[in-house]
Amino acid sequence: MLRLVDDVDAIAARVGAANLLTVGQDGRIRASNTDGFGFMAHLCDTVPDWSPGGRPAVLVGAGGSARSVAVALLDAGVEQVRVVNRTAERARALCAALGPGMVPVAWQDRSSALEQACLVVNTTTQGMAGNPPLDLPLDAAPDDAVVYDIVYTPLETPLLCAARARGLAVVDGLGMLLHQARPSFAAWFGVEPAVDEPLRRLVLAGLR
Repeated sequence: MLRLVDDVDAIAARVGAANLLTVGQDGRIRASNTDGFGFMAHLCDTVPDWSPGGRPAVLVGAGGSARSVAVALLDAGVEQVRVVNRTAERARALCAALGPGMVPVAWQDRSSALEQACLVVNTTTQGMAGNPPLDLPLDAAPDDAVVYDIVYTPLETPLLCAARARGLAVVDGLGMLLHQARPSFAAWFGVEPAVDEPLRRLVLAGLR
């Protein structure tokens, strides 16, 4: 897609993918990416006082969603993003692509990677309906860490259940889906919708 459009904005270029296309009055097609916006908007909406505080964030996964989230975290001021992935080569490739602040972590070291973390994010399909749960013990996570799972089917994944049992703040994946659509709707129709509880209930009903 990025090779076919006329212009690519800075975020889409860094992420390497687009999910929003707009056509200007001059007919030029512009590619943008709103996934990172949706991720951060839902995090701040759910945990308003969240702040990196100079601490690392842990990202599980190294695919397209992980790249969008990593860019958003770096732009939000997270100084170090630890990338944990079963395939070490993919973690290293992601970190090399995004540069300083990105640190690959071996899968066998995933538990200790949570030490001092301000945020833990699952960007894999582990925990999604039909898939096994994510194998990530949360024992080493600080008591004030936030656990975010971008999976939204089910809304309450095994990872989020385990985080709640530990008393950690949790963020589900549905809000990211809803918030990432706000800039697209505004670009196409000139109105930015509100993400509220009635909208969440409406979308959840459609997912069941």
